[in-house]
Amino acid sequence: MTSELRSLRDQPFDLLQRLESQLQVARLDVVAGQAQGWTGLGFRLGDTWLVAPRDDVREIIAPPKLTRIPNAKPWLLGVANVRGALLGVIDLNHFLGAETATASRAQRLLVYNSDRVPVGFLVDEIVGHRQFTANEQRAELPEGSEPFLPYLLGAFVRDGQPWLAFSLHKLAMADTFGHAGL
Repeated sequence: MTSELRSLRDQPFDLLQRLESQLQVARLDVVAGQAQGWTGLGFRLGDTWLVAPRDDVREIIAPPKLTRIPNAKPWLLGVANVRGALLGVIDLNHFLGAETATASRAQRLLVYNSDRVPVGFLVDEIVGHRQFTANEQRAELPEGSEPFLPYLLGAFVRDGQPWLAFSLHKLAMADTFGHAGL
């Protein structure tokens, strides 16, 4: 532990914020290709393949039964009771401006790894963890990436298939996300 972090030992909240900030910088370094590899959870929205930092996802669950919320934006599908805790459920396609996908057996909920923001993101399909090397990182983004831009960490290409590195953390901290009421 550095002396800077030691000085915050008696201020646990400030220490956690500083550690989180350092982890965020390290995560961006990895995505920027300054590390040997980067691993994330691969998923699909429509025809777009994305990969979320594995630390952004607590768990993956089947879409639960929902209770609608009056006067909520259409992308907030409702809340669900998941193991005794309320979890907001977001239609990620709709939030990003695409049409809501038709319900399918492949749909899953990515539960965001945060106690402060209890939310799950409905995606079309999960394809498991993907590990990318610095050689697979791309500076240019594929065509059609515009809706994802505010939440991207970068992009990769493997076997001709583009993968957008998508930050659930950036999305959860966005002003738009915080205003779910009509």
